[in-house]
Amino acid sequence: MSGTMLNIHSGESIISARVSTIKGYVYVIMAAVMWASSGTAGKALFQGGVSPFEVTQIRVTFGSALLALVLAVLARDAFRIRRRDVGYFFILGSVAMALVQGSYFYTISKIQVAAAILLQYLAPIFVAVFSMCFWKERLTFIKLIALFSALSGCYLVVGGYNLQLLQMNRLGIAGGLISAITFAGYTLLGERAMHRYQPWTILFYALAFAALTWHIIYPPFHYLTVRFSVVQWMGLLYITVVGTVLPFGLFFMGVNYIRATRASITATLEPISAGFIAFFALGEKMAFLQMIGGTLVIAAVILLQFQQEQDEMAPAMIRTKRK
Repeated sequence: MSGTMLNIHSGESIISARVSTIKGYVYVIMAAVMWASSGTAGKALFQGGVSPFEVTQIRVTFGSALLALVLAVLARDAFRIRRRDVGYFFILGSVAMALVQGSYFYTISKIQVAAAILLQYLAPIFVAVFSMCFWKERLTFIKLIALFSALSGCYLVVGGYNLQLLQMNRLGIAGGLISAITFAGYTLLGERAMHRYQPWTILFYALAFAALTWHIIYPPFHYLTVRFSVVQWMGLLYITVVGTVLPFGLFFMGVNYIRATRASITATLEPISAGFIAFFALGEKMAFLQMIGGTLVIAAVILLQFQQEQDEMAPAMIRTKRK
């Protein structure tokens, strides 16, 4: 009888674990689709005459304000940071986050949405290169293949095989590379903060300091003096809520159920989703070689994530053997 009860409880725990895993993947997939849709929404706004810098200023300002309201109700402790970390958060937000957001939307305004997002997905490659150069991480065969795949994919995504296309997208390509480099910097800085603060604290202060920067380098409260149409305001609010606060929340919820590595791999659905959404909503098309390049970039990111997972598991396996 006791054996039967144990089997029942064991079966229930397995089912519960599977349900939790499915939940995690669903949350991350929803986040990826929302991020992708915000890029398309931004492109539609640009075509309607809204500046990418206006969208950036509104996104970080309204996003930080909305997140502040949510945290004030649900988690007031998230506002607490140490005084000596104020300078750190200033660099994370006013420099890294501000540049990431501005260059991201600028790139989308110049080239295809999916191509812009794929360029930003080169960030893990830059992180890997930085780690190998300055943190003395070893260069494995997987990392070498990933780097080659990413560079080849980037060349195809930006249309390097077509000199005329390359000339047309020169500013967009530069913006995309800046977005990838600054996002890599934001990732490295954010990873350091994760040892002391919860993700919501990091995101709030990053957005808040980014909003401060964009009110200095761009006319302050510019959105209050410009007469946006009702449709444009709906698009801007969509980017703020559905493209910023909700997907970050869903992504963090997903990480609670599945490993961060698996969540990051699943999030590579973002550029794929962006391609489909931009095709149906804006009529944007990517050439066959560009799609091949996108596949190579995504494959490189997945390879690096698998390598990271193996590196994290190796010390645990060594400790187990010693026992």
